[in-house]
Amino acid sequence: MHSDSAVASQSAVGGEILQPPRGTRDFYPEDLRRRNWLFDHFRETARLFSFEEIDAPILEHAELFTRKAGEEIVEQLYHFELHDRHLALRPEMTPSVARMVMARAGGLRLPLRWFTVTQNWRYERMTRGRLREHYQWNMDVWGEPGVSAEAELIQAIFILLDRLGLPRGAVRIRVNSRALLEESLRRSVLASRPEAFAPLCIIIDKISKIGSDAVVGLLSDPAGTVALSRSEALEVVAMLDARNLDEAARLGGEGSQALADLRRLFDLIDAIGRADDLVFDASVVRGLAYYTGIVFEAFDARGLLRAVCGGGRYDRLLPTLGGKAVPAVGFGFGDVVIMELLADHGLTPEIRREIDDVVFGFSEEQRVAALALASRLREQGRSVQTVLGTPKLKKVLTDAGQDGARRVWILGPDELARGVATVRDLISGEQHEESLAT
Repeated sequence: MHSDSAVASQSAVGGEILQPPRGTRDFYPEDLRRRNWLFDHFRETARLFSFEEIDAPILEHAELFTRKAGEEIVEQLYHFELHDRHLALRPEMTPSVARMVMARAGGLRLPLRWFTVTQNWRYERMTRGRLREHYQWNMDVWGEPGVSAEAELIQAIFILLDRLGLPRGAVRIRVNSRALLEESLRRSVLASRPEAFAPLCIIIDKISKIGSDAVVGLLSDPAGTVALSRSEALEVVAMLDARNLDEAARLGGEGSQALADLRRLFDLIDAIGRADDLVFDASVVRGLAYYTGIVFEAFDARGLLRAVCGGGRYDRLLPTLGGKAVPAVGFGFGDVVIMELLADHGLTPEIRREIDDVVFGFSEEQRVAALALASRLREQGRSVQTVLGTPKLKKVLTDAGQDGARRVWILGPDELARGVATVRDLISGEQHEESLAT
């Protein structure tokens, strides 16, 4: 016999396994139609810029993502050991793309324009717009050192936002240069410790989440990875207040190449008419250690959601994997935040099924003729649903209308005897007969 506690425990487990794991999602047909709608916009935008789609395994060697200790992403891996191999579900796509570039080093015609739409996994604290499993659109340019590559990627983001129906100004893009910040810090608080720059960026990337006081505390923690004095930490945080290029000039100086790159980027974005939606923000550094130059984040102008997407330049990623340096820049654009934003703006699409024809035989006597008709229609490339069972005609017509079908082909004993089908047009309401012989 089962004890009461055992039965209760079994019931609780049974209820849990009927739900997806926390932070993941089921996609029912109506959900998947919306997801495919979004992915179609991702792919069409990439096509407009002549990018080619690639893909890679969702399972990678864990070391591909753990080469930079201190990054949050290292602590968020879904990973395991199997047959003496340490494996992980990919938390992001860029290292996999880098691996693919290295695998054909010397045999690829640069610059590469590649994009992906992939599923990614991170075990992180969930908030609105942040799940543990998400899909992400990446666009990457490999082999172009100039900021024209950044400008093209930022333009692609704006075009995608326009395609989704968001009004101009609803999403803007913050931009900064880690190279500019690094120039300044290496002349001051990191003059003798340039290796502390990457962990410093990981900390200051949290400023919007934990506040400046907490960032000062982490930067000045004697046992931490940066270990500045408190006055030095305050100096770093003060640098992050720059909000225009004139203020940025005080960080790197007017002779700075990083500053020149930023000015050039703003000129290029101005040329496409989106300068008002590009904002300099010295606090944007991105949390991944491999970024080396310009970095950017798209954000909800109302300030209610986390970053819509983000990216930047990562010219030194391949050497961390044992390869030769290749200039590269890219971004990742997740599906979760943008769908939240579209919902807030009343822009979530209701996408109906697309069925051309429904074929209905009144009884089993008409089944053979109904299947033959459906087969002929499908050979013409039409989406056809045959009615299973023998429901009433009224229900067939109602269901077909709700499913978005255009026509219903009706085969009753009278129609079959005369070798015709009655065709009801659900859009116009008209109906006519068509021969089964044609």
